[in-house]
Amino acid sequence: MIDSLQWRPSTSQAVLKSRAQQLAWVRGFFAQRNVMEVETPVLGRHGVTDINIDSISANPASIGAHPAGGWLQTSPEYHMKRMLAAGSGPIYQIARVFRDGEFGRRHNPEFSLLEWYRPGFTDVDLMEEVSELVCGWLGCEPPRTMDYRDAFLRFAGIDPFLAGKDELSERCEQWMESSQLDGFSRDDYLDLLMSYQVEPALADVGPVFMTGYPESQAALARVSEQSGVRQAHRFELYVRGVELCNGYWELTDPDEQRRRFEADNQARRRVGKLEMPIDQAFMAALDSGVPDCSGVALGLDRLLMLKLGLDELAGVIAFPADRC
Repeated sequence: MIDSLQWRPSTSQAVLKSRAQQLAWVRGFFAQRNVMEVETPVLGRHGVTDINIDSISANPASIGAHPAGGWLQTSPEYHMKRMLAAGSGPIYQIARVFRDGEFGRRHNPEFSLLEWYRPGFTDVDLMEEVSELVCGWLGCEPPRTMDYRDAFLRFAGIDPFLAGKDELSERCEQWMESSQLDGFSRDDYLDLLMSYQVEPALADVGPVFMTGYPESQAALARVSEQSGVRQAHRFELYVRGVELCNGYWELTDPDEQRRRFEADNQARRRVGKLEMPIDQAFMAALDSGVPDCSGVALGLDRLLMLKLGLDELAGVIAFPADRC
């Protein structure tokens, strides 16, 4: 039996109005910059290979005969890059996206994602535009930039590029039993240290762009040697310790991208996750030529949560997973 009030949205009318204002503000922001709004499928033939993201399967009869079945999209990235390769120019999208196993104070399996791509922009160029959008909406001071390595040295007392797995494992045992850490990769340990030591400290330093991630965390970003180590051209924005976005100077080399997808699937097999077929339409777009560009994905629900001074996404999502 459903509680007599469970049919109601979990948010107030004031929050619903603020969300509508946010969407209008975002669209106005990009209209002023001649960035075109686009739409891409919510249901696609492929999920993602990223070992840290689990897609939600969906197999309607219309595409059920396809070997890959169907997947609710975790991001509109692949389809948007196909548009870029076809000559779209700068584009943005306000998308509904889905990720399995994500539910909590700051996660919901379905959420609103703002994603945009800027041909001719480097990651540094795009960080400036992200700052204008986020700080314009929140009314906060411009973010400072902090190197990933420097942040770990300052807040966790460890060098994320030089520390060995044994040292990282020992540090992480203060939060998890050693048996729970079995099978952890080096990046798994670093993610744990980020969650327990670095991110909480960022709540007290104001808005900050984190840059210079390890090559192993490059995902779809370019990589170059900086300060004697291989680092990804990737950035994340934190405001009050909340991660808002993930941006890249995009990788456009099809051979390197294929190698990374294959490495992802090898990692998925090692931990018993489903191997995800590579999206060949996306690879064909890369072969055709995606323009030199930077792109970023920003969580609109979290941005609204910060705007309203709330601590949980349930306060800004009308029907979160436990009420939908």
